[in-house]
This record gives sequence, structure tokens and C-alpha cells, in this order.
Amino acid sequence: MATEKEQSAPPQVLALIVDSNATSRSILVGQLREYGVTRIVQCSRVQDARNRLEHTVFDYVLCEQYFGEGGYSGQTLLDDLRRAQLLPFSTVFFMVTAEASYAAVAEAAESALDGYLLKPFTPSALFERLSLARLRKIHLRPIFDAIEAEDFERAAQLCVERFESRQPYWLYAARIGSELLLRLGRHDEARTLFEAVIAARALPWAKLGVARAQIESGQAARAVTTLQELIGEDASFADAYDVLGRAQVELGNFSQAIETYRTASGLTPDSVVRLQKLGMMSYYMGDRETATKVLARAAILGIDSKLFDFQSLVLLTFSYFAENDRKGIERCMADFGRILERHQGSARVLRFAEVARTLQLIQQRQFSQAVESVRSMAREITASSFDFEAACNLGSLLAVLAVTSIDLADGEGWVRALGMRYANTRGLTELLANACNLHTPYGDLVRECLVHINKTAEAAIAQSLHGDPTGAVHHLLAEAERTLNSKLVDMSQQVLLRHRARMASPEPLQEAIDTLRARVGSTPARAILGQDSERHPGGVAIRSRNAAEPASAARPPLGDDPRAPTSAASAAPDNPADKLRLRPPG
Repeated sequence: MATEKEQSAPPQVLALIVDSNATSRSILVGQLREYGVTRIVQCSRVQDARNRLEHTVFDYVLCEQYFGEGGYSGQTLLDDLRRAQLLPFSTVFFMVTAEASYAAVAEAAESALDGYLLKPFTPSALFERLSLARLRKIHLRPIFDAIEAEDFERAAQLCVERFESRQPYWLYAARIGSELLLRLGRHDEARTLFEAVIAARALPWAKLGVARAQIESGQAARAVTTLQELIGEDASFADAYDVLGRAQVELGNFSQAIETYRTASGLTPDSVVRLQKLGMMSYYMGDRETATKVLARAAILGIDSKLFDFQSLVLLTFSYFAENDRKGIERCMADFGRILERHQGSARVLRFAEVARTLQLIQQRQFSQAVESVRSMAREITASSFDFEAACNLGSLLAVLAVTSIDLADGEGWVRALGMRYANTRGLTELLANACNLHTPYGDLVRECLVHINKTAEAAIAQSLHGDPTGAVHHLLAEAERTLNSKLVDMSQQVLLRHRARMASPEPLQEAIDTLRARVGSTPARAILGQDSERHPGGVAIRSRNAAEPASAARPPLGDDPRAPTSAASAAPDNPADKLRLRPPG
């Protein structure tokens, strides 16, 4: 009888509590023991917790969000564990805090946490949350194994199969699957899955997913209609405004986008991401007063958060410059100094800091040094690493120099080079033109570049339709080599693929396209404000490992604890949750 009881008993659960407050730790220990968890490790410092997690696989980690140690928090521990691949999928990680600011919750969601617990909470509420999180991990283990192995095709297939067969957590699987399909560029399949979810159960995130898929497949106008219907059903759905603003920016409807971002920011006043979108849009629309106010607040709330985009600090520097606010510029420079210490070697941050420094030089009337700095940036216009963001910042600097009456003979040529390279869509063109809005002729010049690029593309298509696809590809490649415009490179590839069978020597053309694509570098397919974040509004964060785990033994299978005796009874439970569900000792 004793043997049977031992075999049917659940394995011992191992928990880690990370909290600098001894009283808080003792309360959590008591709550865990109340439900039969006797193996508990306590750490008062983030560094100690990391060392423990390097050598031990825990079933549960309960970590305080805020620590008194300088620069450390539960979020920094979680990010560190993710980067070092020290947090196996089997471990349930909950953040615990007495303060739940919007920024903190948003950052936790970005990290794909298992849960966020707000003190105080009852033992029953704690264990219900922990058990449900563990149960979800059991059921979705094959999906996340595929994601960690970066086999996204297999993971998406498993998600669709779980959804179609209505297995446990089928809606959550559908949400993950739709995100994977969007990541794989299969926008129509993602939209179909979102629509299937709506048909099964009308959920706002699924309707929002349809709009996201429409934007990704180039149907921004249809996405606007979808989103307006969704907002009509729920005017407080902030994520819907985020995606609507994105669609409006893509269409070049900036006046509508700024009102959309204003509404979203009003719904969540402490959202760092939404404040930045509103501030950036205000800057590009020429409303420097609003841009200064909003971006300054975003910096105060979240400059140390990973949700903060350093481009916001660049635009804040421009706004301070427009107001001739010397102290404001100095604060931005001091912030960049601290950021550079944390991000040593980041080409993007270095470029940002140089833009801010150039503005400070102009404000201090050190014009010769400022001009030399701008000339140095302009020499990078044709570099593959010179991205759209850098183009907008350089365009803004050139406009500042023009209205400051600094004679820069090459200015117009540099603006034309920026426009010819990045005037691909109306949205991108309007963003770049508005970046130069201090000097109207520069903005007009950028818009003229889009007209030229479209005429070039139309002429090539006509040439192809008249029976000369080879000549069309040569024409597109010649213009693309001169302008480094990715739209022309993409179009040459499309013509080649469509008419390859009719061409005498397609191989040299393909080699030329590949070579030119490497020179052009990455160009955004559509207009975005700042960096495109990993998590999209209405989506879920999906994290994968860049490398396989060094040893499979380091992470035990879910439902099989290597620390407990094995038996036939424990190896195949009727309910996979039974072995891991916490319950008060009877």
C-alpha cells in the first residue's frame, strides 16, 4: 500500500523566490508551503538568483519586479535569462509586484511572461494562476519546442491542427499560429485563421489580426475599414487605434494618424510606446510644441525601458533646438552619454548621438564643425547600412542648416539622393518629406523623386508588356544602381521571375540583382514610426532561441521530473495536469 501511495504521489515541486524584502519572501514561502511545496529556494539579490538558475531547473520562479540594487529589477533578470538561454520552457516565471504601472505591465508582456501578480493576493488565487500556467505549458509543449528550434513552419502547422481539432487551448494556439504565419509572410493564411477564430468566437484580437494581415499584404485601405468597424464596437480598444494609426501612416494620411495616436495615448496616458508614436507624428506634422511635451514625458517615464526607442530622443533634441532650448539639448546629450555607456558599439545609437551633437553645435553657432559633421553623414548615403531612419534624420539636419542660412552647396543634391533612394511608397515619401519640412523646397524635392521612381517603374512595365522583358530588367537595374532604390530592385526581380523562360540568358541578370540587393541593404516595405517593435498591437510575443540547447538533459520533459522516482503510474497520467497541479496537503 505504501508503495502504491509513493508511486501515485505527485513529484516534489521546486520553487525559487527572488525578493529583496525578507517579509515578502516569508509570506510567499508560507503560501507555497500551504499548498504542499516544501522545496523552496530563496534569493534576496538578482545576481544570486541568476547563479541558482544557471545550475538548477525550477518548476516555478516568483520574482519581485523592483529591487533596491542599482540598475537591477525582475525585468532585467528575465531579459538576462532569455539572452543567456537559462530559462527553459518548462519553468513558470511570474513577476510579483505591489506597483503595476502601465509601462511595467507592457514591458512584462513584451517579454512573454507566464504571469504578472499584483500584491496582495490570496494563496488560492496564487496557485490557481500557477497551475493554469503550468497546464498550458504541458499542452503547448510541442508548439514551443518547434519555436525554440526555429522550425516556425512546423510550429504553425501544429497550431492550426490544434485549432481545427479544438484541442485544449485551441484559441491560444490560433493566436500563436497567426503570429507565426505573419512572421513567415503568409498573410492570406494568417487572415484566414483570424477569420476562422472570429467565426468560432468573435474576439477583438482576432478582428485586429485580420486588419494586421491586410496591412502586411498591402491592403492598408481595407484595414482602415476593418479597424473602424472594430472601434465602433469597442471605442476603448487601444490596440485597435495603434494599428489604425499604422495603416493611416502607410497611406500617407498623417493628419488622421495624429488624431488616432492622440486618442490611443489618451486611453493609456502612461504608455511609453503610444506617447512616442504621438510625439513622432507631431514632430513630422510640424507641431513642435506637442512633440516636445509628449516626447519629454515619454523619456521621463521610460528612457531606461526597452520599450523606449532612442529615435524619440533624437526628435526631442530637434524639438528643443526649434525652441532654442539650450538646457533641453544639454539634457538630451547627457541622456545619450548614459545610453552609449549601456550600448557600446551600437552603430544606430552612435549615429543618433552624432545627430544630437550636430544640433548642439549649430545651437552654439559652431557652424564649421556642424557642417563637417553633416558632410561626414552625407558620405554614408550610399552605404548599405544607411537606413531610412538615418535618411530622415539627415534630411532634418539639412533643412535646419538651410533655414539657418548656412551655405551648403551640396544640400540639394544630398536631399535628392535621399529621395531617390527611399521614395518607394506614399507613406515613406511623406515621412521623409515631412522630416525636411523646415525647408519647404527640400520636402517638394523628395515628393518629386517619388514621381520619377513611379515613371521609371511604369516605363519598365510597358517595355516588358511590349515583348522586351530583358530590356525592362536592364533598364530597372541601371536606374536602381544609380539611385539604390529597393522598389526598382524588387520590380526587376518580379519581371525576371515572370518572364525567365522567354529570356536567353537570365542567370547574369539574377546575379546582378543579387549583387545590387546587397548594396541597397534593408528598406522598410512600408512607413513606420521608429523601430518596428517585436510585439505588434493585439499580438503575442513569440521568442525563439538562436541556438539549440547544448544538452537536452538540461531541461527535463514536462510532466516528468528527474528529481522524482519514475514509475509506470507517473509516466502516463490520465490528466497531464494531475502531476503538476498544486493543491493543499490532505
